[in-house]
Amino acid sequence: MVLIVDDIRANVIALKKTLELHDIDVDTADSGEDALKKILKKDYCLIIMDVQMPGLDGFEVVKILSGNMRTKEIPVIFLSAINIEKKYISKGYETGAIDYITKPVDSDLLILKVKTYLKIYQQQTELKAMKDLLSKEIKIRKDAQNNLEIKIKERTKELVLKNEELEMRNHELQQFSWVVSHDLNEPIRKIQIFIKIIKELYLVPDKKAIDYVDRTIKSAERMQTLITDLLAYSRLSSKVMPEKTDLNIVLQEVLSDFDYLIERKNAIIKTTELPTIDSIPSQLRQVFQNLIGNALKFSGSAEVPYIEINSELIAAKDFDAPVSAEGKYCRITVTDNGIGFDEIYLDRIFIIFQSLNDRQSYEGTGIGLAIAKKIIEKHNGLITAKSQPGKGASFIMVLPLQYEEIK
Repeated sequence: MVLIVDDIRANVIALKKTLELHDIDVDTADSGEDALKKILKKDYCLIIMDVQMPGLDGFEVVKILSGNMRTKEIPVIFLSAINIEKKYISKGYETGAIDYITKPVDSDLLILKVKTYLKIYQQQTELKAMKDLLSKEIKIRKDAQNNLEIKIKERTKELVLKNEELEMRNHELQQFSWVVSHDLNEPIRKIQIFIKIIKELYLVPDKKAIDYVDRTIKSAERMQTLITDLLAYSRLSSKVMPEKTDLNIVLQEVLSDFDYLIERKNAIIKTTELPTIDSIPSQLRQVFQNLIGNALKFSGSAEVPYIEINSELIAAKDFDAPVSAEGKYCRITVTDNGIGFDEIYLDRIFIIFQSLNDRQSYEGTGIGLAIAKKIIEKHNGLITAKSQPGKGASFIMVLPLQYEEIK
């Protein structure tokens, strides 16, 4: 919930309506004293604070909040039409605010900032909860395994490293909206322009080179589509409406992205007809990229990689549901003959930053399957896997054919 603090009622009403149009929960206070009382009783994710108010002004309120262990982490945005000089803006940051916005306010920019800071606050809260869980796990292991102190030290070191990695990624996410908006689209456009110039002026007689250039252009176009989808997702709302999606087209685009690796590894790819469903195409493309990419990466060195993608309509949202020509769900299976894994680690493979393999031998961040699981769940679907060490793996997804709003 966002708390708006302003002694002018008209300002409060206007800002409250703007935020509520974007499904943001809002509470209000008409003075610094009223704000402090409410903050002591409720938990807020963000405070939008006027600077000049009778009684306690905005600077004094934020200074009080910064000195309290419970409230010092709440992000505060100052909003002022009067105190717009540099010295006031500097003072705002010095007291502990994360931003200082002067009026008149660009409502689109304000909404983007509010959503970004809310997302950051949520991520920081999750990170803190994860830290607490990690601390508890360390304590439990120390109490239960006093005779295994060396292993505990190694585990603690691993947890610290992963915690540092999470903090780094959390910092990167804080810059996400602005990076997408200002830094990604422009390079992609330039890549497309320069590649087309090279194609038209220098590669006319070389058919193979033109083929490679065409693939590069298509990859750049898909990347630009992904960037556009992500930007729309972050700017508008957390809900992205699905569209009719032919999964055969999505799969062929993914296989085209991997064609060089498939050719280099002499991989055999077998596919059956996939259905058309309601989905977010760029997200399901990412799921197929992760699953097929893993199948190629973990193929081992002893045999030719074999990957099979098949689909069937089923009667219910269940991994073991019977096949039905009138079914409202589809079961898609991606099977490979790679190194596989022990199913006792099934829960771990879908957890972010978890990897069952030596990262020196197999490159990766340990995030791909976690992303795949999150995407499938956002589509109101299910995902699991079956495998044995050295005997390949099968990843099974169940997805509804028609959009179902998750309640």
